[in-house]
Amino acid sequence: MKDGKKRQAVGIDFGGTFIKMALVSDQGEIKARSKISTRDASGQQAWLEVVARGLENMGAKPKDLAGIGVGVPGFVDYEKGFIYDLTNVPGWTAVNLASLLEKRFDLPARVDNDVNVMALGECAFGVGRAYQHAVFVTLGTGVGGGLLIDGKLYRGAYSMAGEIGHISIKMDGIKSPQGRGGLEQYVGNRRIAERAVQAIQQGRKSLISDLVKGDLSAVTPETISQAAKQGDALAGEVFDFVADCIATAFASVTYVIQPQVFIVGGGVSQSGAVLFDPLRRHLTERLSPYFADRIEIKVAELGNDAGVIGAATLLFEGAGRVV
Repeated sequence: MKDGKKRQAVGIDFGGTFIKMALVSDQGEIKARSKISTRDASGQQAWLEVVARGLENMGAKPKDLAGIGVGVPGFVDYEKGFIYDLTNVPGWTAVNLASLLEKRFDLPARVDNDVNVMALGECAFGVGRAYQHAVFVTLGTGVGGGLLIDGKLYRGAYSMAGEIGHISIKMDGIKSPQGRGGLEQYVGNRRIAERAVQAIQQGRKSLISDLVKGDLSAVTPETISQAAKQGDALAGEVFDFVADCIATAFASVTYVIQPQVFIVGGGVSQSGAVLFDPLRRHLTERLSPYFADRIEIKVAELGNDAGVIGAATLLFEGAGRVV
């Protein structure tokens, strides 16, 4: 930012479980933190009071702030700062959150989808900072995505561009409220675990069973990853399938927007080579050599801080990318 501009903003990651806040510099440095359970901030006024306490606890003085940015898990109109609905957070339908914040704190406020702000944070201050064209993907309970095009976060006509988790990878695939055959229906945490469990129940022998001491309800992608790293055949097959599904979506995205890099975050991304080696192989199989030789796949760097850093970044340089 140029001299004379306020060099700090508050970033809020408004999740279904926790409200995480951070005082963030325009260099992406976290100066202070605050965190509270979402259930302890039931209702809009209670939520605003939590933010007020968080500002006080972090020593954040409104007169020194560029503003407040919020990432939320749901459908948002970014231009209006308007929340249509939040996933797993009751009482937040048709709420102009930006307006509520501006009135309460007399500060500029920006509100965006949580994965958009994670993508912004990662591309401004994480592994994506070296690229002008990037696709950010988070793998976890669901599959979220964000797009960086020409160095700017691209939101599309309805503020929700980049929903790679709902790209159809199978014509006659699993149905969901978002359509049919979406990527998330095959590589979300629950689906990954189900695939392994079903194979074991059908008689496949696997180290996975030993790792959960026979309690198949305790199988998670992390369990399967641990088994795969120890050479378990079934676990390796599950991750190969997951990687091929992701590669199918990545290939489609590549031919549409031609990114330089796919940045992968979320819990499943911590699986390491058991995911990324087959992912690179399958993506190469699905692309022309021209693209296969150029497209990079990187693991996200910011981890759980991407949300708060990205939310604060909404206030720097006109809600674009910090360079």
